Amino acid sequence: MRRVVVTGMGMVTPLGRDLESTWSALQEGRSGVDTISLFDAETFPTRIAAEVKDFDLRDYVEDADRWEEHCRNSQFAIAAARMAIDHSGLLAMKDLDRSRFGIYLGSGEGQQDFPRFVRLVYQTAQGGKVDTSAFTRLGIRQLRPIPEAEQEPGISAGHLASLFGARGPNANCLTACAASSQAIGEAVELLRRGDADVILSGGTHSMIHPFGVTGFNLLTALSTRNDEPERASRPFDRDRDGFILGEGAGMVVLEELEHARRRGATIHGEVVGYGSTADAFRITDSHDEGRGAIACMREALADARLNPEDVDYINAHGTSTAVNDSIETLAIKRTFGEDAYRIPISSTKSMMGHLIAAAGSVEAIVCLLTIRDGLMPPTINLDHPDADCDLDYIPHAARRKAVDVALSNSFGFGGQNIALILRRFLN
Repeated sequence: MRRVVVTGMGMVTPLGRDLESTWSALQEGRSGVDTISLFDAETFPTRIAAEVKDFDLRDYVEDADRWEEHCRNSQFAIAAARMAIDHSGLLAMKDLDRSRFGIYLGSGEGQQDFPRFVRLVYQTAQGGKVDTSAFTRLGIRQLRPIPEAEQEPGISAGHLASLFGARGPNANCLTACAASSQAIGEAVELLRRGDADVILSGGTHSMIHPFGVTGFNLLTALSTRNDEPERASRPFDRDRDGFILGEGAGMVVLEELEHARRRGATIHGEVVGYGSTADAFRITDSHDEGRGAIACMREALADARLNPEDVDYINAHGTSTAVNDSIETLAIKRTFGEDAYRIPISSTKSMMGHLIAAAGSVEAIVCLLTIRDGLMPPTINLDHPDADCDLDYIPHAARRKAVDVALSNSFGFGGQNIALILRRFLN
């Protein structure tokens, strides 16, 4: 089997606009949650989110004006990908075969131009119903083509292929909160079987807009702790009341080992295990016995040819919802047995919120940084441990420990479960 290594990383998150600033904030246990500023959320049950503040694409690319009308998803993706590609040194390779260079993302849909859309509905409503003929006639004149095209979830992958001349496989999956983890896992499989030599993979998403917040409020999935934004995301805490929407992007350059060696690339870690299952249960709830989560973690361990005792750290899905945190805890116990009580676990969503489709790729990068520096980020706001959540979640403060093998969990709406295992690179 061809081995797959990580040669470049880049991310834009609510905690920082690059890799190292995000990592520093995570180590310090800082929160990126605040009152929503991207739109007026005064009448919403949830008025807080983890936004990427002071983001300007001109800090990353020279032709930023070209992307001015494109949505936050695409702009975050371009920034994170630019950093990952530069970090990898890939484009310095003079004989890079672009037909063997692919893109595989797990990215979400773009943001609707909400004010323009609502105004159009108002203008074309008669008797409580929208006149679709009038809506179409006015829409052709009033709606803007680029923002409308940005609704397509796969558009970011197309942008990155064009930007970097990647003519190999190009794909996007949108399996909700598991999307970018699944993209990395599927990209690894493409590389293993020889369909490409290099794949830029990861995800990008922002749902901090009226439709996104409304949808999750209707599902009663979001925290309403509006008066304490920085304390609202409380994974594994007895008083947790829902997750916090975040936004951003995380990208990795995945490379077949011998290809990376030939060009003298710096190797930041190896992806050795991938598990993918479905709960086949409910859309919004995990199976009450954690069957899908257990199966995907076991698949990842088997794929990596590792035993439970080999895992040094787990980056939990850890959303801060009542169901997820208790079921994930149960699944870890049933997968790892007595080792579950030995393995340190943290939820970085306690600090950066839930980046939805981009969450998994950012958390996989966190695992690689944990391996690099031997420092495990904390779970903040874990003030009152839940009796059902009795594992070691690294409360409040980061902890030093040599980490060689890390597991990252991502469980998505619809019942999709993904586990990735990342390992320190060993010759």
